[in-house]
Amino acid sequence: MTQLLAIAVGGAIGAVLRYGMASGISQWLGRGFPYGTLSVNVLGSLLMGVLYVLLIDRMQLSPEWRAALLIGLLGAFTTFSTFSMETLNLIEQGALLKAGLNIVLSVVLCVGATWLGVLAGRQL
Repeated sequence: MTQLLAIAVGGAIGAVLRYGMASGISQWLGRGFPYGTLSVNVLGSLLMGVLYVLLIDRMQLSPEWRAALLIGLLGAFTTFSTFSMETLNLIEQGALLKAGLNIVLSVVLCVGATWLGVLAGRQL
């Protein structure tokens, strides 16, 4: 039960952080392309890589804290379902180039960011 509560608290924080960052980026760069969601997913992927190495391999953190940060906070912060809906909307609007670009950039940048995060975490 403690682990579920930790995930819920982490998730609430992650969701608020996602909303704030995605909204701010969208206001800054515009809503013609899902910049906010892409930025959140890349940052979340980078943080997942770093924190995974630190929390799983390096630190003796309790399962509750690991769950709160990795499952709760980062799980709610990253936005794959939002990415999917925004991409589908671009396809339905006939913006196939933007949809394809969003798919390629999201996969390449997020997997790359996770890899860089793992490398960075291993150097700490």
